[in-house]
Amino acid sequence: MIEKYLKQSSFNSYDDFMANFELVVPEHFNFAYDVVDEWARTHPQKRALLWTNDEGASQTYTFADIKRYSDQAAAYFQRLGIGRGDMVMAILKRRAEFWFTIIALHKLGAVIIPATHLLTKKDLVYRNNAADIKAIIAVGDPLITNHIDDAMPESPTIRHRISIGPHIPAGWEDFQQGLANAPAFERPDFVTNNEDPLIVSFTSGTTGNPKMVMLDAVYPLGHIQTASFWHNLHENSLHLTIADTGWLKAVWGKLYGQWLAGATVFVYDHEKFVPADILKILETHKVTSLCAPPTIFRFLIREDLTKYDLSSMEWCTIAGEALNPAVYEQFHKLTGIKLREGYGQSETTLTVLTTPWVEPKPGSMGLPSPQYDVDLLAPDGRPVEVGEQG
Repeated sequence: MIEKYLKQSSFNSYDDFMANFELVVPEHFNFAYDVVDEWARTHPQKRALLWTNDEGASQTYTFADIKRYSDQAAAYFQRLGIGRGDMVMAILKRRAEFWFTIIALHKLGAVIIPATHLLTKKDLVYRNNAADIKAIIAVGDPLITNHIDDAMPESPTIRHRISIGPHIPAGWEDFQQGLANAPAFERPDFVTNNEDPLIVSFTSGTTGNPKMVMLDAVYPLGHIQTASFWHNLHENSLHLTIADTGWLKAVWGKLYGQWLAGATVFVYDHEKFVPADILKILETHKVTSLCAPPTIFRFLIREDLTKYDLSSMEWCTIAGEALNPAVYEQFHKLTGIKLREGYGQSETTLTVLTTPWVEPKPGSMGLPSPQYDVDLLAPDGRPVEVGEQG
């Protein structure tokens, strides 16, 4: 799949990568139709998503399944009057319905606003009004839905509250029933221009209220680099990124680049982080690639790794915080796998990364991405010289 969107898709060195990596961006690109539905057309039984949870449940979804469920969701949303440019907040934790929902909204040209289940009434009121949110789809947990209900009197643009279950509060619509009763999906005559908004994320890290970051319709193509040249994925990969869907890390590591690479996204839906449980699922499901913050790896190496068969693991990547060299060395000693760091922001994809051709250096984020002009600056604003700290 990535060959369609790169002028050159195979590289033999970092220098080759920097010189020749160039995206091919078609007009009116739409990830849902051009990637998901295309896989469903050419390889309908190809595994797209393997969902598991901490209660032992497991479900596999092929690309044909993702197309079918996203079509049903899109038709249901159409019946509710949701269409191009409408803002829809999704508080779906790690439920499989997140993937049906985001692809469905892409098919309509609607804008998804992923949100964490930790939002309170105050947080919701601010977001609802700042983004003129039209609908909220959420996990049917009273700890979530009660906050949403409390925000309603101060959220005049909200027209629909949709619960995926198990609890359907009074005044809410039932997502599962909506899918079951949905008519055949009819693709809109016009969906998106490349500059149209795809995702809006509320990002913190500055003073005051969270700021809205708009990511456009071609943003998913920026994650070819993430999955294929940082996660090092291929069509037989089974990749786990440990992240809740309320954060952009989910679309970094559990959707766009991974499906462009033809890999299977592995989802572990859990309420509490237990290192031994993570190791057990890596072993049981033969996960081949893992991306997580360094803190996760610090907890994993405290376990007795000799109890687990991690021979399926091929690649591990880290982001989100500084890597302690001792964690790098110990994980490498125990598994033979080198942790490869990367860095990006909500407004970007990877700006710095450790590619497969570069030897990881503990304490270093890696080298600049060919997608950005990266300068290291001195305090006076000038680019530093080689060997100079900036």
